[in-house]
Parts: sequence; C-alpha cells; structure tokens
Amino acid sequence: MGAQDRGGLSDYDRRRDFARTREPRGSAERPDGAAGRPVFVIQHHVARRDHYDLRLEVDGVLRSWAVPKGPSTDPREKRLAVPTEDHPLDYAAFEGSIPAGEYGGGTVLVWDTGTYTNTTHKRDRELSMAEGLEHGHVSFRLDGEKLSGGYALSRFRTGADEAWLLVKERDAEADARRRPTTSSPESVRTGRRLQQVADDEGRTLTGRDLGGRDAS
Repeated sequence: MGAQDRGGLSDYDRRRDFARTREPRGSAERPDGAAGRPVFVIQHHVARRDHYDLRLEVDGVLRSWAVPKGPSTDPREKRLAVPTEDHPLDYAAFEGSIPAGEYGGGTVLVWDTGTYTNTTHKRDRELSMAEGLEHGHVSFRLDGEKLSGGYALSRFRTGADEAWLLVKERDAEADARRRPTTSSPESVRTGRRLQQVADDEGRTLTGRDLGGRDAS
C-alpha cells in the first residue's frame, strides 16, 4: 500500500464531513522527527466516552485501537484495546475539537507520540507489523516522551466484536507504581490539558458550542 492510499482510508473518509471537522484528510507527509522510523501516537479523546486512541504506523496508515483505560506501565495490567478504522499519518499531529454530531465528536489531545521499533517474531522468524496483526499478535518498543520500552498487542476475540489486549512487557521501563495517564495528563505538543483544548476552540469537552446551541 502506498503512503496515504485512500483505499486503506475509505472507512475514515466515509465517517467524516470534512466541511465541518478540522480532522486531516491525509497527505503523503510524515510527521516531523520520524527520521524514517514508523511513528506512533496516543491521543486522549473525550467523546461519548473518555478513552485513549493508540495509533501505530503500518504500511502508510495509522492502525488504530481505542483503549478505554489508557496505557499502563505495569506488566500485570491487561488493557482492553478495540480496533477502529485506519487513520492518515498526519492524524498523529491532530489536536483539537471535533464538533458534536460528527463521528467521534469531542476533544482530542496528543498525549504521547514518538517512534517505535517492531520486535514481532513467530518461532525464529521476524514478522512485519502487518503480518503480526494478521496473525493476531505484535510486539514493539516505544520511544515516546511519556512511554518507552516494550509493549504487546494480542487479539483475543475476532468477528464483529473483535478485541485485543495491550500489555507492557517486563523490561527496564516497566513500573508498577507509575500512573502516567494521571500524573501526566497534558499534551506533549502544546502543554495543554483537555479542558484548555476545548476552551480554546469555543466548545465543551464533548464538542458542543459554548454558546449553548448544539451542532446540527
């Protein structure tokens, strides 16, 4: 798949009215500082539910999972990760308000971002991320501003209710006492918190206009 192939983004395009939302349409530009390595982003997103979105660059798009409780640095904690549609690469820099009434309406903050290294193996063979995802298991090392070290995604349910688990690997970066989503809630791009992002765009956390009128 070429960079920003629209075939891989058809679900993304179909769900959005780009005349109303400032979410990116997608371009061939990779995020600054990626230096050829695949990028990741974790976005804190308040919509109908408060959750975190984990996105990993794979074959020219951001493969995405909604993680209700956010990532953990404790290897004992298994975090539910529900797959969502692929996103364009430049979504890794998106921070702002999606109008209420639009898909995912609410506030988005870039909680962490950086690059990652694929460490997926099956028996003695290294697998690409795409191969690992197809088989239902990938491992990778994050090099972000808030998170680093090894993580794994494993699929435990297929079909319409497909679901995965996100788990921190037992390595030097594991820390059972740390609570990064609580201790470091601010954006790594702007230093803002969710309420500040919403206020700056004249909306509530769930994307409604502060003037009191609902998005139509």
